[in-house]
Amino acid sequence: MHDDRDAKTPATATATGTAVRWRRDLHRHPEVGFTEFRTASRVAGALADLGWEIRTGADALSPGERLGVPADAELEAAYRRAAASGADERFLPSMRGGNTAVVATWRAAAPGPAIGLRADLDALPVMESAAEGHLPAREGFRSAYDGVMHACGHDGHIGMAVELAERLVADPPPAGSVTLLLQPAEEGGRGARAMVPAGVADGLDVLIAPHLGLNLPTGTVASSLDGLLANSKLRAVFHGVASHASLAPHEGRSALLGAAAATLAVHGMPPFPGHETRVAVGRISGGTSSNIVPDRAEMLLETRADEGAVNEDLQARVTDALRGAAAMYGLTVDVDLIGGVTTARADRAAVELVEAAARAEDLRLVTARAEDGVASDDATAFMRRVQERGGVASYIGIGSTLAAPHHTPSFDLDEAALPLGTALLETLVRGALARG
Repeated sequence: MHDDRDAKTPATATATGTAVRWRRDLHRHPEVGFTEFRTASRVAGALADLGWEIRTGADALSPGERLGVPADAELEAAYRRAAASGADERFLPSMRGGNTAVVATWRAAAPGPAIGLRADLDALPVMESAAEGHLPAREGFRSAYDGVMHACGHDGHIGMAVELAERLVADPPPAGSVTLLLQPAEEGGRGARAMVPAGVADGLDVLIAPHLGLNLPTGTVASSLDGLLANSKLRAVFHGVASHASLAPHEGRSALLGAAAATLAVHGMPPFPGHETRVAVGRISGGTSSNIVPDRAEMLLETRADEGAVNEDLQARVTDALRGAAAMYGLTVDVDLIGGVTTARADRAAVELVEAAARAEDLRLVTARAEDGVASDDATAFMRRVQERGGVASYIGIGSTLAAPHHTPSFDLDEAALPLGTALLETLVRGALARG
């Protein structure tokens, strides 16, 4: 496979294309997992207006299968904000309570293959840069919501999906169907696992999950990224006994001390020979004052591994460490799974479809390196469902030269990648439908 990463990339796109316009609007109005009310309803409305069949709310996901759903007050505040900032009222009510999945299907006049594409809706809890050199700040589409940002490229994924939908309607293929799986809560691995039980991927012959960026320069395509790790997101809440830190420290049981000990224990986990594993504590919070023994502390942490069974073992060991730290300090601890992702590998037939489309669009095919991949992505849940039922799937990288790495305040896409990516996906879809 040719791999020339230093070749000249295309000129920057203007803001006139559908994908770029959508990307900029969504970038201005980012929403985190299961609060994507404005994003999801507007996309549903746009696709409905094009004549696509639309499923939303509880028809597009299984509410009881969601993990890490925000508190009711947060959901309601996000819902009201969306209603006041341009949400589509035809679809917004069905999404109340965090049911923000959308499934859109276009059907040709004649039966044929069923092709699916995943695009993720959610943003991240990141404060976006306001520096003059940051394009969204300079061009006026920096996040309107402090502390929330599209820092991974999901806004571009949705933009490409909407433009692809327009192109298929303008020039309909003669046979087959195309389904867009517009997924909430990819960050944290929560959305796909709630959509799969609703049957939204059943019956698909091909599933493609594209991702922009990933250290791939504009004009390149990686036809598969198979290094996705299984991942478990955990929340641990330690409960102790409050007391005066000076007058009666012996009467207290410090929840924060237990959480600190648990952090050291988790990061001391031994490696699994022959496997790639990760553990990380991302946040500890607790306590109210320096002179009060804290009676509550919360940890957010995760495990990752290159095999699902290894990750399950690692998760069990981490849970044991949390409970052991709690017992050591006379505490109790509640451990909840708030997100989970499995692994998946591409099928050669799906890879060949991607490669044929890339060649047709004169995009450079590259072999993904370890540093080009994403750590985990719950698109693997869709991939596995399709594969289990006889279909083929691939997770692909669409090059977009980045201003800064994913999940950072200065992250920004090269918008020239959006028309290139849309053309790739259109050619891929048409090619897959034509194969019958």
